[in-house]
Amino acid sequence: MANASGFFTPSVPRLRSKIQPSIGVSRSGFCFSGGISRRVVCSSAIEGAEKHVSPSESRMPKLVRKGCKLVGCGSAVPSLSVSNDDLSKIVDTSDEWISVRTGIRNRRVISGTESLKKLAVEAAQKALEMADFDPNDLDLILMCTSTPDDIFGSAPQIQRELGCRNSPLAYDITAACSGFVLGLISAASHIRGGGFRNVLVIGADGLSRFVDWTDRGTCILFGDAAGAVLVQACDAEEDGLLSFDLHSDGEGGRHLGAPINDNETDELLGSNGSALDFPPKKSSYSCIQMNGKEVFRFAVRCVPQSIESALEKAGLVSGNVDWLLLHQANQRIIDAVATRLDFPQEKVISNLANYGNTSAASIPLALDEAVRSGKVKPGHTIAAAGFGAGLTWGSAIIRWG
Repeated sequence: MANASGFFTPSVPRLRSKIQPSIGVSRSGFCFSGGISRRVVCSSAIEGAEKHVSPSESRMPKLVRKGCKLVGCGSAVPSLSVSNDDLSKIVDTSDEWISVRTGIRNRRVISGTESLKKLAVEAAQKALEMADFDPNDLDLILMCTSTPDDIFGSAPQIQRELGCRNSPLAYDITAACSGFVLGLISAASHIRGGGFRNVLVIGADGLSRFVDWTDRGTCILFGDAAGAVLVQACDAEEDGLLSFDLHSDGEGGRHLGAPINDNETDELLGSNGSALDFPPKKSSYSCIQMNGKEVFRFAVRCVPQSIESALEKAGLVSGNVDWLLLHQANQRIIDAVATRLDFPQEKVISNLANYGNTSAASIPLALDEAVRSGKVKPGHTIAAAGFGAGLTWGSAIIRWG
């Protein structure tokens, strides 16, 4: 049956002929009944319909334990670099003030003909090239972003730009700075539970478009980027996603967000719900609003707990881990979490100084640089954690290669 981390144990129970009436759903998303694990397979086939041949046509769920591994990574950043000195010409700040409080010195910002979609495609292509993989063999593309170029999502457009001729499933995941970690877990779930074999996970965000560049409390923090990894099915013995731990707390959402502008919607409805103004006014989102102190407290309290939980599920301790890779939000947060988990600084991956907070892109961007520089090697174990708006947070214990 599925354990707390969502992974199957090696043994497969024999199904009884008599099925108990009580059925529930475990946290892993798999159904269980009377202590016996079984999958629910839904079919929408239409008799006589023409069969569409795709790389995943034989994707039939089976009660066997499968693993998944990370086999390629890539990243892309905009050409425009904005330094702390550049920002000091816009708001009352300085390089010293920003770097001491955040660890950030530069950030990249989308400009000119650049777009988030183009960055995502470039990162994806690099990941596929590293893995020497044909995009036509992809089964699924997950675009983890809160700032798509299209409000309905960007994943299908990325699929088109990659030239995937077999129309693999592609959809967006919105979970802010936790998005990439959720994307990894979603990829693993599709592979383990749905028979998918090759899943491309992209983390990309263009937060500069939602920054108030007159607010020195937020404009100093954010940048734009994209990162991607290719996740492949493998035998259980090669499994590269060892465990995970995921959480959300909507109560804390008031501390970090970019809600729709109230002045666009306040007067649309009367007290009885009748429309006062039709057609509705054009809607827009506010700039990023953040209570920095509360977000800091949340991160340094919840992230270590999440990583410890994931390590426990994997049967590991911090001493078994080669690298700590956190969402690149603030160097003070990274240092505090590392200290609480007893990770020495030489085992902490950080590129925050060069790019700032790139939301869902920060973990795959830092991972790609660490892999390509030779810091992260095949077989290395990494404790990764994302955290941010929602509030959402989660951790994954992964093995590279």
